[in-house]
Amino acid sequence: MKQHKVPLRKCVITNEQFPKRELIRVVKNKEGKVSVDLTGKLNGRGAYLKKDKKVILKAIKTKKLDRHLEITIPEEIYSDLLSLFENE
Repeated sequence: MKQHKVPLRKCVITNEQFPKRELIRVVKNKEGKVSVDLTGKLNGRGAYLKKDKKVILKAIKTKKLDRHLEITIPEEIYSDLLSLFENE
């Protein structure tokens, strides 16, 4: 049986490579709108973050995600990301 290749992506905060399904994608489309892409299929420039609350908090603190997407990330995006970890 043929084994499928697992796509790897790099977290922009930790610089670690993980399988695509273990990361959260934040996308900036052509209009400059930023959104959280849980499907991994939205059009636009994407940046990946590890599914970890500490990584999200570090992204807020360092503004590294802003620099990577070359746009100021709205606070709603960060709150959406943090809401994914409310149950922890």
